[in-house]
Amino acid sequence: MAEGTEATRRVQTGVQTGVQTGVQTGVQTGVQTGVQTGVQTADDVLRFWFGEPGDPPFAKSPSWWSKDEAFDAAIRERFEATLEAAVRGELDAWRSTPEGRVAFVVLLDQFSRNMFRGTEQAFAQDALALSVARVALDAKDDEVLPTAQALFLLMPLEHAEDRAMQRRCIEGFAKLQRICPSHLREEISNNAHYAELHARIVERFGRFPHRNAILGRTSTPDEIEFLKEPNSSF
Repeated sequence: MAEGTEATRRVQTGVQTGVQTGVQTGVQTGVQTGVQTGVQTADDVLRFWFGEPGDPPFAKSPSWWSKDEAFDAAIRERFEATLEAAVRGELDAWRSTPEGRVAFVVLLDQFSRNMFRGTEQAFAQDALALSVARVALDAKDDEVLPTAQALFLLMPLEHAEDRAMQRRCIEGFAKLQRICPSHLREEISNNAHYAELHARIVERFGRFPHRNAILGRTSTPDEIEFLKEPNSSF
């Protein structure tokens, strides 16, 4: 989920090309769906976010980058209990496979932003999401997962207010452009462009100034001037 005006820009420039399975079938990871608890499986997360097996890999990308209250509400209703379970450490079994790890990252890094859009809670799980994403990338999960899923392993790095993580994100996108199917390179290139914009902001300020108000941080004079510029928010 993109923050702020980035959502509209990514949708406008996104490329809908190619057919690649968006999810692996039969992901056997994590907690099984429970009627009483409402906790969903890793496979539930992947199918909701990426679509059914055989769907074009980026068919759902307009939902990823758009601000849609109904979509946010649907995620909150279906997956809030699952997010809470992950935070309590009850879904750590997901972290044992590539499919489970990317589902865990999507849950904590993306679904949290949809569920709690515009609030401090939207960023509350970023550190845990980043930790799992780094493990996944170190394990080279990006080389075995479908391209769209591999892209979302890079999102916690793109969201990090950390210069080293931003540089690693840029490197990750360069790698993904090299290894992905040729018909998906334009899509990855588009997303890499936004990663570079994120990295420039963090390189300059050490953080994302547009988060200051939400997080109760005081903006510096330089940040205040920057926030008046176009494309200063994500």
